[in-house]
Amino acid sequence: MSVARIVTKRVYAPPADDDGYRVLIMRLWPRGIRKERADVWLKELGPVPALLREFLDDRISWEQYVPRYLAGLARPEAQAAIEEVQRRAREGRVTLLCGCADEARCHRSLLRAYLLDSPRARPRPSRARAARRPARRRRA
Repeated sequence: MSVARIVTKRVYAPPADDDGYRVLIMRLWPRGIRKERADVWLKELGPVPALLREFLDDRISWEQYVPRYLAGLARPEAQAAIEEVQRRAREGRVTLLCGCADEARCHRSLLRAYLLDSPRARPRPSRARAARRPARRRRA
């Protein structure tokens, strides 16, 4: 899937003509935003409330948040929403919308990486599992 097909944007930023299909990926509808600002609301792609609360209250770090958010994408309802976004991305540009001010620490960037099958989105194997993994043979 083309990198340009899936982009991210803050929901409070004004819509642009090149946004394509606008997908809101928050659990709660953001204050002051009209329904017309998003084409679809896929709240299943937002972090579960308990996880978001732990992160916002600084009970977990970003490094702890990332694998837990990505693991939540395996839920059947999240997978159905992911399929919808992927289908739309095959048809044209998709803009993932969220209210977070810091895109570098927002689930929209994690979801984009996941959708693009980036190594950033894949959980790292634990050291114990990596040590048990058999060594790869090199081709001559």
